[in-house]
Amino acid sequence: MSYSPRSPNPNQSDENRRLYNPYQDLNIPAQTLYKLPTSPEYLFQEESIAQRRSWGENLTYYTGIGYLGGAIIGAGKGLTEGVKAFEPADSKKIKVNRILNSCGKFGGKYGNHAGIIGLLYAGMESGMVAVRDTDDIINSVVAGLGTGALYKAAAGPRSAAVAGAIGGLAVGVAVTGKQVLKRYVDTCSCRNLFLMKSCSW
Repeated sequence: MSYSPRSPNPNQSDENRRLYNPYQDLNIPAQTLYKLPTSPEYLFQEESIAQRRSWGENLTYYTGIGYLGGAIIGAGKGLTEGVKAFEPADSKKIKVNRILNSCGKFGGKYGNHAGIIGLLYAGMESGMVAVRDTDDIINSVVAGLGTGALYKAAAGPRSAAVAGAIGGLAVGVAVTGKQVLKRYVDTCSCRNLFLMKSCSW
């Protein structure tokens, strides 16, 4: 015997029914529950005071960016090396295999090296911030010096000194360029906003 639901009677009164409000016991207006703050939320108060990444975020960021950038550069070099290794008798399948093998070889190698550099830099920069209790360009430059020197320490003191100087110079140029670019972009955006308001008037 099959079940057939009864059709609702449109003439039946709704006096025995009521609307359910899930927020009635909270004693607050329901619309305020959906007014989310636009500023970042922090678990601890001291996190809102320091406007910078934590050491764990630094470690993840620089290591990941270093590995990804190194892998892309290595894959590009592997592509050129794989194309150079073509032989006239190679089929299309063998050519693709040469390119893939070369990209994987150089991509992994360059990615590992760049990831290690990012790991060393993140650790040294976070250590400088913890020791000096401030976040400025000095921390970045010293971290670059230490990273280059430590990365080439096994090759001798001369190589370590040269690599440290290159690392410190590269980080100094990068940080300075970032600040100049940020100031230039902010100035241009403010100028464009002023021009837009002037035109609207």
